[in-house]
Amino acid sequence: MSAPQKRGFVARARERGLSERRACRLVGQARSVARYRTGSPKRVDEAALVERLKQIATKKRRRGYRLAHRELRRWGLVVNHKRVHRLWKREGLSVPPRKSRKRVRGVWAARAITADCPNRVWCLDFVEDRTLAGGKLRILCVTDEFTRESRTIEVGRSFGSEQVCSVLEELIGQWGVPSALRMDNGPEFVALALRGLCHRRGINAAYIEPGKPWQNGFAESFHARLRDEFAGRGSVLISSGRAGASGSVAKVLQRGAAALQPGLPNAGGVRVQVGRARA
Repeated sequence: MSAPQKRGFVARARERGLSERRACRLVGQARSVARYRTGSPKRVDEAALVERLKQIATKKRRRGYRLAHRELRRWGLVVNHKRVHRLWKREGLSVPPRKSRKRVRGVWAARAITADCPNRVWCLDFVEDRTLAGGKLRILCVTDEFTRESRTIEVGRSFGSEQVCSVLEELIGQWGVPSALRMDNGPEFVALALRGLCHRRGINAAYIEPGKPWQNGFAESFHARLRDEFAGRGSVLISSGRAGASGSVAKVLQRGAAALQPGLPNAGGVRVQVGRARA
């Protein structure tokens, strides 16, 4: 017999007038075991627990179920981590892992320039999204390849080469002149205006090969986290048609840019500016 069964036998024997000592001797159980009462905490309601997990996943989507379990313990909910894992998977709250690409051997022309110190190589690329009204949003991200810090996140309805140049001029005035700009072959980057800026400032334009975005891997990695946390999830989708609507997008990205890179020494210095948006 198991310990709970023996404990039940002792309880029934005492109800019939047998002493506890005698009953425990008959079943071969210690009296301390017979007197033991489990003090398990009250089970948390599953519906409430799922609601809390969804709140955590909405705010911190990429943190995973382990940190979600830690957050629940901070709130005073005593729940097993295996139960949290089961509910996390059942509700589809986990982010699917990225599929690793087969690495190509060899040296790329764009990768011949390496970032061996801060402010040496800046990565430029665009992220696109749409508002609830169907309007187009373009987000220009400039990242330092060495420190992985975001230099700026510019939000606008459209971007031309002149606007990209004005953004770079502002950043150069604040951070200094970089040695190279790593970017793709988009029309804004291959335009004469940007080439002229690179020539005047002595900046090397390190264009990646067409159709190979992994050559600008640091920018793509930052964009993936930006999309996971904000773009396409209702955080930056806006329905207002006013010119100031992009300002609300910038405020959301301003709060999120530092969250995307925790622990960096200058995470609080990330700039988010609003582009020249038109309603």
